[in-house]
Amino acid sequence: MILATLGEFLWSLLVIFFIVIYFMMLFQVIVDVFRRRDASGAKKALWLIFLLVAPLLSLLVYMIVNGDDMAKRNIKEVQASQQAFDEHVRAVAGGGSAAEIAKAKELLDSGAISQAEFDQLKAKALGG
Repeated sequence: MILATLGEFLWSLLVIFFIVIYFMMLFQVIVDVFRRRDASGAKKALWLIFLLVAPLLSLLVYMIVNGDDMAKRNIKEVQASQQAFDEHVRAVAGGGSAAEIAKAKELLDSGAISQAEFDQLKAKALGG
């Protein structure tokens, strides 16, 4: 009796796990269909209709046919997001003021700029 209910419980957990995985894959494919820039609107519509009519088959076909391109688009999106985040951090942190001051100090030491010009560059780098 207990083993039967435990078996049913474990089977239910396994089924729920695969349903969750299926829906994660389905949503990832739907997002990828809309994100594609190399496909026309008609091609996107056909993929979506195919996903509606034969969900499991079309999901597997899409993943096999476009798996590499999906990965490339995901990598490109992550890189663009990281670059935007890095630019935002640089802007908030003062735009690399330490590097600018170091470069200005090198110019001052080499005699390329005067002390007054160094002070102006330093004030500008520090946001003042």
